Amino acid sequence: MTKESLMHELQLRGEGTLQVPPQDLRMHAEMCVALGAPLVFMYATEEANAFRVHAVFSAEDGFITLASDLPKSSPSFPSLTRSIMAAHWFERLMHDQFGIVAKEHPDWRRLMHHENIPEGTHPMRKEFMWNTKLDHANVPYPMHAVEGKGVYEIPVGPIHAGIIEPGHFRFNVRGERILTLEGKLFFKHKGVEKLVEGKTPEEAFPFIERISGDMVVGHSLCFAQALEEASGITISERAKYLRVLWSELERASAHIFDIGNMGGMGTGFTFMAAQGFRMVEEMRRMYASLVGHRFLRGAITIGGAHDIDESGAAEILNTIDRIEREMKRILQIAYGSDGLMERFETTGVLSNEAAKAYGARGVPARASGVAFDVRTAHPYAAYKELGVNVVTEKVGDVAARFKVRDRELTESLRLIREVLAKLPKGEVQAKIAFKEGSALGAVESWRGAVINFVRLDSSGKIDRCAISDPSFCNWPLFGEIGPGNIVPDFPLCNKSLNLSYSGTDL
Repeated sequence: MTKESLMHELQLRGEGTLQVPPQDLRMHAEMCVALGAPLVFMYATEEANAFRVHAVFSAEDGFITLASDLPKSSPSFPSLTRSIMAAHWFERLMHDQFGIVAKEHPDWRRLMHHENIPEGTHPMRKEFMWNTKLDHANVPYPMHAVEGKGVYEIPVGPIHAGIIEPGHFRFNVRGERILTLEGKLFFKHKGVEKLVEGKTPEEAFPFIERISGDMVVGHSLCFAQALEEASGITISERAKYLRVLWSELERASAHIFDIGNMGGMGTGFTFMAAQGFRMVEEMRRMYASLVGHRFLRGAITIGGAHDIDESGAAEILNTIDRIEREMKRILQIAYGSDGLMERFETTGVLSNEAAKAYGARGVPARASGVAFDVRTAHPYAAYKELGVNVVTEKVGDVAARFKVRDRELTESLRLIREVLAKLPKGEVQAKIAFKEGSALGAVESWRGAVINFVRLDSSGKIDRCAISDPSFCNWPLFGEIGPGNIVPDFPLCNKSLNLSYSGTDL
């Protein structure tokens, strides 16, 4: 099948979805990837008489979804992971959630479920109630191991010395050199996708805002866009520009935090941490004065966005002008420090090939030469009118990820100024009325692409909400960037990715 015939099939079927038999799903998926449409999302739904697997690909003209119906008595399909590595965690997740088997998957261990969850537990099936009390089990979970003379295991976590959330990392080392590195997450799985079932969009919205505490705008905007598309809600031009404003402010403060964290907490260059954290605190106080919340809860609404007046716009401009001047001085010192840059360079290298294979998102992908950014690939809000310069580096090491954050910060500040200069007049909140329907939502959060699927029932309540956080796709990268480095470089690799435990532990 050619690209033209595939697109023709999609146009005939409507809405960019092609229904294929399970035995043909892998063939069609491979064809999409070969035609330049990478796999970006997989999720499952429960239909009246079947479970349905959905594989979503990013194409030039929009998203392509391949869907296959599986019998409820024995739901299975040929694994995509054998030829499309990006499917590996999605397929394991669907097994935990629904009991769907991806046949011939190379790593058929649990993902979301821990040892205490009884076998046969599939919480996303309709028959499973959200408040079910489970018996306590003890199902083995074998971690990967390396044997040989002088090889040792180092367990790290799940309880850490800082205030971060739990995650377990297992190192196999010879001396200080890392041979393999494996992570185990989902210690605090919240069940958000189950909790929002049967709720109205307004009732579900606070759960979405809290998926990842420092990525409020990214998740809430993606959810709002999916709801609006499903119900045919059109937002105002002013709201579109305001959504860009809040998105870029969230991106700017996150990048400043990470720049300081990478230098200060990852290498002991504490001057950077002190200055970066100080500036982020200034921005969070500004958010509280403008929106009423330090982490921008309430900045995005279904059908609109939080508005600002002239004094608010002036406060934003004054703050970012001052912070940009200060960041330039700090970065000049950082780039001039041989000790700092030597720790960054050649550390935690993620190759371009690995970034593509794993379906990496956000800064890690772009620092390895993958120029994917939802703001340009699938423009939303006012990004098409404003334009975005996608920042990439090629080397893929910690230094490259540092430089991408630096350059993306400059681009975010440019976009903020342009939004405030061009902000249209008018209303910010559209009238909302929810109706039966479904849609994908996609935004480029500061960590990378957030992609959601939302389906509303005949009463306008949520029947299914599938959520893809960028950290879910990027956590497996540790297995690629860790080996070959020394153990003291692991915190630096970790901070250069800055992944969310909470965003993964949905």
